[in-house]
Amino acid sequence: MKFGIIPPYGMAPVEAPEFAVAFARLAETYGFESLWVVEHVVMAVEYTSVYPYDPSGRSPFTAEVAQPDPLLWLSYVAAATSRIRLATGVLILPQRNPLVLAKELATLDRLSGGRLELGIGVGWVREEAEALGTCFDDRGKRADEYVAVMRTLWREPVASFAGEFVQFDRVVSRPTPAQPGGVPIVVGGHSAAAARRAGRLGDGFFPLGVSDDRLAQLRCIMTDVAQAHGRDPDAIALTLLGMADLRSAERCVQQGADRMVVAALQPDLDAVRRWLDGFQRNVMERM
Repeated sequence: MKFGIIPPYGMAPVEAPEFAVAFARLAETYGFESLWVVEHVVMAVEYTSVYPYDPSGRSPFTAEVAQPDPLLWLSYVAAATSRIRLATGVLILPQRNPLVLAKELATLDRLSGGRLELGIGVGWVREEAEALGTCFDDRGKRADEYVAVMRTLWREPVASFAGEFVQFDRVVSRPTPAQPGGVPIVVGGHSAAAARRAGRLGDGFFPLGVSDDRLAQLRCIMTDVAQAHGRDPDAIALTLLGMADLRSAERCVQQGADRMVVAALQPDLDAVRRWLDGFQRNVMERM
C-alpha cells in the first residue's frame, strides 16, 4: 500500500515558502508516495452550510486557516522535489473554468514530469459558491461535464465540445499532460453521487469521512456503475484517509485501499521530522 500525506493546515505556516519546500522534501525523503493539498478559494466568516465530515456540522478549516491555492502551491514544491506525486485532495471542480483548469493542469503535469493527480469534489459550502458567482445547485452536473471538457482538450489535437454548460468548436490547447491519457482524476466525496461519479469517470475514488459499512455501500455503488459503463472497477484505485498508526494502515489494507492518506498535525518542521521518523519506523516499514 502507498502512503500519502496532507500538510499541517491550521497548525504550521503551510503558506510560507521555506516551510512548503522543506515539508515536501521531508515527505519525499521519508518515502511518501504522494502529497495532498486542499482547496477553499474563500471561507465565509458565518455560514449555514453543513460540513458533512463532523457531527458538529462545522469545518476545522475556519476563516483563520490559511489555504494557499493548491495548484500554485504544488507548482512551487514540484520544483524542489523529483519523485513524490502531487495531488489535490480535493479541488472544487465546479468552481473552476474547465478550459483554464485543463491548461493549468497540463502545464503543471509537464513541468513536474508527469507527477500530478487531480482529486476533485463538488463542494459543500453554498456561501463559497455564491461568492464566486457559480451555481451551487447544479454543481454535480457541471463537475461531470467539466471532466469531459478537460479530457477532450487533452485527447483531441483539435477539440470541439457541445455541452449544457460549455461549448467550443475546433480549438487547440497545448501543452497536453505528460501522462498518457491525461492527468488521473480521483473522485472524492461521501455520497452515492460521488460513488457513481467515480464509477463513470474516475481513475480513482477517495471516499471521505465514512464508516466501514458506508464505505462498503459506496464501493458497491461504484462497482455497479463502472460495470454498467463497461469499465473495470478494479482499475479504479481506492484512496482512504487513515490515522497515523499501524492498526489504521492494516485496516485500510483489509478494506482494499491502494493508498492511505494521513494528515501531519505538527506545528513546526522539527516536530514534522520527528513524526515522520516515527511513522516510517512504526507503520511504513512494518507494512
